[in-house]
Amino acid sequence: MRVVVTGVCGQLGGELCRQLGSMAIGLDVDALDLRHTSRIADTLLRLRPELVINCAAYTQVDRAESEPEVCRAVNAIAVERMAAACGKLDCPLVQISTDYVFGAAPPQPRPWREEDIPSPQGVYARSKLAGEQAAARHPKHIIVRTCGLYARPSDPRAKNFVKTMLRLGGERAEVRVVADQYCTPTYVPNLARAVLWLAGAANGQPAPWGVYHVTDGGQTAWCEFAQDVFRLAKMEVKVCPITTADYAAAAARPAYSVLDTGRYHRLGGPPMPDWRSSLKKYIAQWRN
Repeated sequence: MRVVVTGVCGQLGGELCRQLGSMAIGLDVDALDLRHTSRIADTLLRLRPELVINCAAYTQVDRAESEPEVCRAVNAIAVERMAAACGKLDCPLVQISTDYVFGAAPPQPRPWREEDIPSPQGVYARSKLAGEQAAARHPKHIIVRTCGLYARPSDPRAKNFVKTMLRLGGERAEVRVVADQYCTPTYVPNLARAVLWLAGAANGQPAPWGVYHVTDGGQTAWCEFAQDVFRLAKMEVKVCPITTADYAAAAARPAYSVLDTGRYHRLGGPPMPDWRSSLKKYIAQWRN
């Protein structure tokens, strides 16, 4: 199977290519700049993949507030062009999306389900929902919403919360971390296996088309996550809880964006471990 993976310099795109091996046709901004949306169809029609996995995205959440046109071009209009090209090729499109599409409090005290109505807040979140809607117009689509990604410690290009905490832990005795935002941190190798299984990359049998929530198990606040990073890394660092208001970011963050992964697991896909066991595995690899 020929699989085009966009955003290969990012955490998930790089891991997907690693797991796909010779099946992967990796594209990043040098080969396919999604800001130039007119080039997308020509590129895909020339490569003629049997599957497209779109990991590329404009992810600078705060900067998006001052660059809404660029953000929307990459996260929404580019997906529309990809979906149209996949329609011509009659190949599936896997669109990677985000917990940020749920910005409001859930209707009940439970994780968000696929059928819940999104409530995006901010330019980035709205653009990612628009990207989902564009992908869904292609009949053969799989939309994967996920959360809090952190790649293998051996990935030198990865930028994520865990890597940042380990760096700060080597520089400071104290860090300030938000304590009123809840999510599920997700280890990228686990997510990549699940995405490839949903897409049918190994056996050509994709899951039923639609939306899936895929994260590691459990939930935590970012402050608690940081405390576990330092505990496992044996770093004596004090974590000071702060509020979202104290953080004063330009763009709104979801206060509760834990995703219900029941639909994915009922299909029998590769199990997603609890976030604590994934972090423990990451720190063990980081030590080595």
